[in-house]
Amino acid sequence: MKNQNEAGEAAKQSSSGEKKKKFDLKKYAKQLIVIGIILIACIILAFLKPGQQALLSHTSPAMQKMIDADANLTRKRVTATYNSLFIIEYVSLSTSGANPMSERYVGFLGRVFPADEGAMKVVGQMVNYTYRMLGCGENLMHGAKLTILLTTLTVIFGVLLGTILALGKISKRKFLSKLSGAYIFFFRGTPLLIQLFVVYFTVPGIFGFAWRDLFPASDAEAVYKGAFTAALIAFALNSGAYCAEIVRSAIQSIDKGQFEASKALGMSYGQTMVRIIIPQSVRRMIPNVSNEFIMILKDASLVFAISLMDITTISKNIMTSEGSYLVFIPALVIYLVITAFFGFIFNKIEKKFSVYE
Repeated sequence: MKNQNEAGEAAKQSSSGEKKKKFDLKKYAKQLIVIGIILIACIILAFLKPGQQALLSHTSPAMQKMIDADANLTRKRVTATYNSLFIIEYVSLSTSGANPMSERYVGFLGRVFPADEGAMKVVGQMVNYTYRMLGCGENLMHGAKLTILLTTLTVIFGVLLGTILALGKISKRKFLSKLSGAYIFFFRGTPLLIQLFVVYFTVPGIFGFAWRDLFPASDAEAVYKGAFTAALIAFALNSGAYCAEIVRSAIQSIDKGQFEASKALGMSYGQTMVRIIIPQSVRRMIPNVSNEFIMILKDASLVFAISLMDITTISKNIMTSEGSYLVFIPALVIYLVITAFFGFIFNKIEKKFSVYE
């Protein structure tokens, strides 16, 4: 009778587990269906874009005449800017001379709309600003790509450096502990912007070199790559100090009994840290590392001070040249989307490696 009851209980638990699994599958299936519908809709809308030639075909006869004449000229009289952003596109044309002209058009859903005034003018501006801030058509040293790359590399190097500093700070060797503590105190106690200035301006001034000299003189992006290298060093050094405290607190949160048990098994301090303590600490670090990533993502806007073309710098340049304060709206949206995307990823990682599973 007892065995039958145990079997029945096991069957119930198994059935409950299967139901939960089926429920989870249904939940993810709905999410996948929604994502699939969105992707299909975007693909259809992308195919329905009129195209650059279709937009140019809607220009006025006077503008069309100048475009045709430019085909045989080396020095063009018509300046054309074409921005294709996923499902919508925008073209801006302007001429110089005694009677300058300007025309703008937006292409969407197979139709072409004049964008010289009204709501379509705002839509066209938003497409243009977003295109430029995302760094579309440019290398990794521009726009959102630079912001994401700088943040990702900073956190990777920061965690690696922070782990070394954390182990140094909790070390029984006083010199190593004091040195690590001094490093952490210095970089947490001074502003990141000043640290960036010191790395970018002061260090080359003392040692007599320029960051751009690290790259071939023939490289057109040498200045930007040099500035990016300096920014990465400054940000990584700063992040390392904060990550050190994250790693240290995670390590010290592990029960001391595990150290004693490892010692009883004949494991050295290094083996205990690598095989037992650090793997468990990683789970506890994830939420704080996620916060550090988001903070660095927003602090990356400080690179405008050394003229790196991130989202903030491009926004400021657009505002200065075109006098449009609308540019900060897509800048906010881009930052929000990037933050939400990485926040979602870290949230999934945190759930997967949750300590309380």
